[in-house]
Amino acid sequence: MRLVFLGAPGVGKGTQAERVAAQFHHPKISTGDILREAVRNKTALGLEAKACMDQGQLVPDAVVIGIIREKLAEPACARGFLLDGFPRTVAQAEALTGLLESTGQRLDRVFNFAVPRAEVVRRLSGRRSCPKCQAVYHVDSAPPQRTGLCDRCGADLMQRSDDLKETVEARLAVYEEQTAPLIAYYRQRGILSELDGSGPIEEVHRRLLGLLPKHGVA
Repeated sequence: MRLVFLGAPGVGKGTQAERVAAQFHHPKISTGDILREAVRNKTALGLEAKACMDQGQLVPDAVVIGIIREKLAEPACARGFLLDGFPRTVAQAEALTGLLESTGQRLDRVFNFAVPRAEVVRRLSGRRSCPKCQAVYHVDSAPPQRTGLCDRCGADLMQRSDDLKETVEARLAVYEEQTAPLIAYYRQRGILSELDGSGPIEEVHRRLLGLLPKHGVA
């Protein structure tokens, strides 16, 4: 399967992508994870990306497309892959189409995760991360056993700058302006599936499995 998971920040597409990737043994390609690693390592790309993310802005297309091109060329992606967080603009979608066509491939399905805006703000602004082992918690739905401390390694938890409430609002505004047009782009190509991302993780996962391409179901 070659899948794309679309949706605003905080709709749960990353969680579902990890589950599907593990279930069907396909690599999950998350531009967010790659960029955050670059930020932690303080590379030139990381510094450029951090300036954009701190303001709730998108990282430039040329940077992101280059990363994706390298990933898709890896042998692990030959049988299939899941893209989480890419494409984010129509220009990126067109670039992805060109990359796949150049190797005789195509996308099988694009899932658009829909969650009410107020719920997205609640999810993101309540998220806490461990700077050491990258574990993620939520102050309401998945709190650590000890307030402010990671269950895995005991490090102090932090709130990412792009999860601050004002930054979340900016991220959603950017999404609605630049990324939402992808819904129409993929709908016109007949490969878009709308998915209700509300409710428990297991319930959303069952909905998702019911929409997967038949040849991808084990």
